[in-house]
Amino acid sequence: MTQREHLRNLAFLGLLALVLAVLPNGLSVYLQSFVLFTMMYVVLALSWNIISGFTGYTSFGHVAFYGIGAYGCAILVADYSWPWLPTLVVGALAAGLIAVAIGYPVLRLKGPYFAIAMLGMAEGTRVVVTVWDGLTHGGLGISFPSTENSTSTYYAMLVLMLVTIAVAYLVAHSRFGIRLNAIREDEVAAEALGIDVTRYKLVAFVLSAIFPAVAGGIQAYKVLYIEPQAVFFVQITIAMALMSMLGGKGTVIGPIVGAVLLYTAQELTWVNFPTAHLIAYGVFIVVVARFMPRGLMGFAVDRGWVRKGMVH
Repeated sequence: MTQREHLRNLAFLGLLALVLAVLPNGLSVYLQSFVLFTMMYVVLALSWNIISGFTGYTSFGHVAFYGIGAYGCAILVADYSWPWLPTLVVGALAAGLIAVAIGYPVLRLKGPYFAIAMLGMAEGTRVVVTVWDGLTHGGLGISFPSTENSTSTYYAMLVLMLVTIAVAYLVAHSRFGIRLNAIREDEVAAEALGIDVTRYKLVAFVLSAIFPAVAGGIQAYKVLYIEPQAVFFVQITIAMALMSMLGGKGTVIGPIVGAVLLYTAQELTWVNFPTAHLIAYGVFIVVVARFMPRGLMGFAVDRGWVRKGMVH
């Protein structure tokens, strides 16, 4: 990709930031929350894409890091009266350390074994949080002090989304990203070429864990109440994966497009068809998987609507 194309993409990101920065002024509380949660799912889809799209290790347990960030924020704010912004840093650090501890042994597994191990890790974390009453308040959950936080959480999520997009873009256009792609295509060959696959996989895994933790902390402060079943809900991980695959995993623009479209479709079907929204959601996914297996970006490239280099 040429320097001109990089500058063009930077200009697009700046324009997006400007539009989203002024957008809340004319929105209702519902629409402002809708945009906030759309940005959150962009963060989650891009984060999942770092380990699963770029590196090829499909994770079914990334909701664990999201939940860790949510509980880190809740415990420090509700029980220790911390300001909420510093708690996001603590949540990110905790998720990163846990990712190192978990990733070193688990990333030695491949394919469905890694996916199942991650699912087990997420469920195990949920159980620990549920039974550790002294720290997490158990199944009762944690309530935050009531406060007006619509504007502060909106802009915090906006900054997080922009940072996540920038990091994903840098990864995709760096030697680090090229080596992750090599691991995805043929890990044995990559190792034979001298790539330290364990280290690269671990760094990608830690990166993919930090951003969901921060998103979880912001979301927890937004809704002012969390409990284990809600923040460790496996469907959150499934949504990350589906959004990334819908847009086109292994790209930067794909998870963004997938998150915006799928979350919008989910919200519209829930509002208009409250008893059948899950069916409509499932049919939508099946249609995309059947006719666009490489996602929307792959479909667009195949049709010649965009150049292959533009989707990265």
